Amino acid sequence: MPKEKTSIDYVMEKASGPHFSGLRSPTATATSTAFSDANAPRQPFVIGVSGGTASGKTTVCDMIIQQLHDHRVVLVNQDSFYRGLTTEELKRVHEYNFDHPDAFDTEQLLDCIEKLKDGQSVQVPIYDFKRHQRSSNSFRQVNASDVIILEGILVFHDQCVRNLMNMKIFVDTDADVRLARRIRRDTVERGRDVSSVLEQYAKFVKPAFDGFVLPSKKYADVIIPRGGENHVAIDLIVQHLRTKLGQHDLCKIYPNAYVIQSTFQIRGMHTLIRDQEISKHDFVFYSDRLIRLVVEHGLGHLPFTEKQVITPTASVYTGVDFCKKLCGVSIVRSGESMENALRACCKGIKIGKILIHRDGDNGKHLIYEKLPKDISERHVLLLDPVLATGNSANHAIELLIQKGVPESHIIFLNLISAPEGIHCVCKRFPSLKIVTSEIDVALNGEFRVIPGMGEFGDRYFGTDD
Repeated sequence: MPKEKTSIDYVMEKASGPHFSGLRSPTATATSTAFSDANAPRQPFVIGVSGGTASGKTTVCDMIIQQLHDHRVVLVNQDSFYRGLTTEELKRVHEYNFDHPDAFDTEQLLDCIEKLKDGQSVQVPIYDFKRHQRSSNSFRQVNASDVIILEGILVFHDQCVRNLMNMKIFVDTDADVRLARRIRRDTVERGRDVSSVLEQYAKFVKPAFDGFVLPSKKYADVIIPRGGENHVAIDLIVQHLRTKLGQHDLCKIYPNAYVIQSTFQIRGMHTLIRDQEISKHDFVFYSDRLIRLVVEHGLGHLPFTEKQVITPTASVYTGVDFCKKLCGVSIVRSGESMENALRACCKGIKIGKILIHRDGDNGKHLIYEKLPKDISERHVLLLDPVLATGNSANHAIELLIQKGVPESHIIFLNLISAPEGIHCVCKRFPSLKIVTSEIDVALNGEFRVIPGMGEFGDRYFGTDD
């Protein structure tokens, strides 16, 4: 029998598992075969969170998700997989044991987690605790993610479910506290009276805890006493997960590729501009906000010099002085959508133009270029909101280098990038920097970014149908 653990930190190394952050392609494409096994999709990191009824499991999960502040985390509740009661069982519902392993559809739960681990989206059932039935016409859509949190009283009971987990957390809370929470929850949220809650607790909940839940505690890698009140334990878990999330896999392969840190605000703006039903006004507004963030991040990669100034309090402030020799170059025409954000950040900046005719996917026909005469002496911010195959970008970069711009003086800014484009540009120009706000899944057979956001220039300038 394994020795029971009582502290959180000395067992963290057991939860290491495979590193998982990065792209995941649900649909194979012709272009995706260009990647080696090093770029292959990696398994997400699955965390199991168990504990007695009303121990604070959901609170712990919510705190972890909020502190991570990362959209690459999804939560799946075991409660969603309760079996719907039959007519006969409904007649004797007060005699039904909802805390027994047989009350759950474990096979469907396993299928759900396995699909998420394979990079597939799933439809999780919605269970009505008042009717004791699943909703027949609605589901909760859960998309594949880098971290999957599976929460429930019996998620450690079944060995097949445990085997899917990279980290197992047991929330350990005093029995009296759990009972008080259970009474409050079931009376307020599930429409039950106090006497029926107490009867169910004595007849089913406590025996099930002693017989199934408590024995599964020995499988835990991490034990959190006091649940959501234990901020130290949750902070340690969050720090560990931040390390596991790390960077996108392509950013580890290509150190010259940078993805701005994701927040719920950024994810929300991406959700809006990718929605085909959004109005043109809102598309432009939220695109401009995202572009401004990308530009600001890109400017942070420019060289600087130390500078001291005297403040209004006659004190000395030691800061930095911006790079003076700078210009923007937009790839016409969608790149022009990024010019206003650049002008807003850099007063009086010169902006050049490059027009490339895209013939299929090769994009190698230069039509027009107008660049500052002294561009070879400047750092260049190359602007194009979507990096797809990377062929047009490569042609623009080659032109800048022919004009005398050092490769290391070019920063390529875009909103979204396909992995194929990152691979194409970074491999060819290792000294150049790419800054993007999201790396999407892949290109499809028509060389469109998936999930993407359509023809950006048409949507931004209102020239789409």
